[in-house]
Amino acid sequence: MRLSACRSLGLALFCFSLVPGAGSAQQPAAASKQAADAKQAAAAKQAVDVSKKAADASKQGADAKQPADAAKQDSDAKQAVEAAKQLIGIWGVERVFGPEVQGELTLLREQGGGWLARISGFEAPGREEKKTVSVVLPGGQGELRGALTPDGKRFVGHWIQSRVIVGGYRYATPVELRAIQKDVWRGTVKPQEDRFTVYLIIQEAPDGTVQAVMRNPERNFPPQRVFRVSMTGNTVKLTNTREGAMSFEATFDVKAEKLSLPFMFLGTLDLTKRDREQAVGLYARTPSTGAYVYRKPVAEEDGWATASLEDVGMDPAPVRKLVQSILDTSPADPAAPLIQGLLIARHGKLVVEEYFYGFDKERAHDLRSAAKTFAPALVGLAIDQGAKLAPETPVYSLFPELKDAGTQDPRKARLTVEHLMTMTSGYACDDDNDDSPGKEEKVQELESGWYTYTLNLPMEREPGEDQAVYCSVGMNLLGAVVHNATGAWLPDLFARSWAMPLQMRDYHLNLGPEGDAYLGGGFHIRPRDALKLGQVYLKGGVWNGRRVISKSWVERSIARHAVMSPGRTYGYAWWRHELTVGGRTYAEYEAGGNGGQLIMVVPELDLTVMFAGGNYNQVKVWRKFREELLPQYILAAVRK
Repeated sequence: MRLSACRSLGLALFCFSLVPGAGSAQQPAAASKQAADAKQAAAAKQAVDVSKKAADASKQGADAKQPADAAKQDSDAKQAVEAAKQLIGIWGVERVFGPEVQGELTLLREQGGGWLARISGFEAPGREEKKTVSVVLPGGQGELRGALTPDGKRFVGHWIQSRVIVGGYRYATPVELRAIQKDVWRGTVKPQEDRFTVYLIIQEAPDGTVQAVMRNPERNFPPQRVFRVSMTGNTVKLTNTREGAMSFEATFDVKAEKLSLPFMFLGTLDLTKRDREQAVGLYARTPSTGAYVYRKPVAEEDGWATASLEDVGMDPAPVRKLVQSILDTSPADPAAPLIQGLLIARHGKLVVEEYFYGFDKERAHDLRSAAKTFAPALVGLAIDQGAKLAPETPVYSLFPELKDAGTQDPRKARLTVEHLMTMTSGYACDDDNDDSPGKEEKVQELESGWYTYTLNLPMEREPGEDQAVYCSVGMNLLGAVVHNATGAWLPDLFARSWAMPLQMRDYHLNLGPEGDAYLGGGFHIRPRDALKLGQVYLKGGVWNGRRVISKSWVERSIARHAVMSPGRTYGYAWWRHELTVGGRTYAEYEAGGNGGQLIMVVPELDLTVMFAGGNYNQVKVWRKFREELLPQYILAAVRK
């Protein structure tokens, strides 16, 4: 062992005795050196001892400090909770981000055939091509698209609004202008409102902590909506204890009694204190109505005849009980059913129409995936009108420009229109699988080319297998199928062949990046008009005595084509179930969407029902609308 190494380990004396050549011939010098080394070693040892004592003392001090630090942290946390108790109550904000361009629209035909549109301070020129007039406002603020009726008295078309902040879509809304003098037409543009509402219910929990439940009626965001609340100074923390869940930090202005909450891309939302009567979207009814009183729906000029429950052989008692349970729902319960609309029709007559949480008959509701059912309906309408299209038509034959995409995998050549309508395409597309390349969220991240991306998806299975796999972009591809077969812009086809015959109004069709309607879901439609989808299919394609879609298409659409999950089969975007009530089993089919958008048909009882819900991403809650509420309260009310 080298000496230097020994010293470094504090063993100098022991090491020196092992050095070669230390002997009697060099005794005087060696003795002197040994004495010096011994002195140096003693000093080194003393230094080590002092250092060790200092370290021990430091450790003892740190050990003594740890409980003190923990006690201070605990005290600070308790103070933060106590401070947060001054926030107990209801806080809310209702923000409307636009669109700014709306209201009165005047269209003028100028000498020489030019066009000019005036709306919201804009004055923009238009152009006419093949009898279609289009006007585009600068900066993407909006677009008018339509045509004059043959008699020239009306201009019928759509207003395409600027992209909304909440959701990111553009919407096409029907618009009708009427002639007010020669070459001048005027009407009103009512686009989809870009709205976002947040309520915070802050309350003391049984364990003495402060808890907040966040409510967002439009989207039920965020997914985990229960938070612990603490306040230090003017900083308020909303902490979600679930791993990976979203937390928030707000600023409390005591004088203004305002909570400023930064909310992702929406910017800062200023929440103010509310009482029970100032939170229209938080409670089922505002003001509180007490005991529910049933009233027959009011007849409107929308084609619905109305009647009372007794008129159609239904007992009002179970329905009253259902509506009362909705009214009594506590908004502080994060698992509460949020039913925003309930409509019931029997024997072709509307007998129940109730709205909750700030919704009403004029507010279009987001149908989510219930709007998928319109995709096969548009296919059927196109076929009825003579398009060279059939369920057996090979999909890739309609896209000659992408012929290579159909030959990469021989299974693509066997993919038909029916396979898209029944979600048996075989594509690597599964909305329930985060790793699936065709998952809807992944496709919607693309700025353009959704149709092409879908057509180029790899295949995972043979088309037409009995097991369906939920694939939104496959349903959306039907939009390109219909467009290529008819040449029609989908909003025009929808308006002409479906909305107008059914006397619908004030709906909003979300558009994909190709500028056409997105058929994977998301149409916003008034509940009275949405219920007509179920009524038309119940009556074999007829609305108020008028044939809208062929009976054969309806029968084919609601038939069993695939299995989606145990106990659930699938038609042409119609879910099929069996419900048992009082020992009797009834067949039921429905258009269904996230949050509890359910347009349900029970043929044996001549019954259609609609739930419009706000329980987005809470499938365990909203599936109870069908599994429990429909049989226990509505089917049970049928007497004859």
